[in-house]
Amino acid sequence: MRRPVDTGDPDRLYTVTGGRSRADTTFDLVTLVVSECEPAAGMQSEHVGILELCRHPTAVVEIAAELRLPITVVRILLGDLLAAGKITARHPPTARSAASLPDTALLKEVLHGLRSL
Repeated sequence: MRRPVDTGDPDRLYTVTGGRSRADTTFDLVTLVVSECEPAAGMQSEHVGILELCRHPTAVVEIAAELRLPITVVRILLGDLLAAGKITARHPPTARSAASLPDTALLKEVLHGLRSL
């Protein structure tokens, strides 16, 4: 049986985040993260783990599950890596970007065309 993700030792988590409890940047649970470089010598083991996991696009929630760390801790670590230029993040579309989505009528026509095949 797997143990719950967020049952880490509070002292360890405090050390991992350098005492920070909030990330400087916002990462949604479904934000895709991709590593831009290989881990360097002397990097914190959690940062190394993230870089290794993110060789291919990986969602923030998947990173937290794989590392067995609370999502808030992962967001802080991702903020560190983003600020250092070690990762890129692709955030999910928001309501503001809805104007760039295809027209609903066009999608319905495509669906109708596919069904008629």
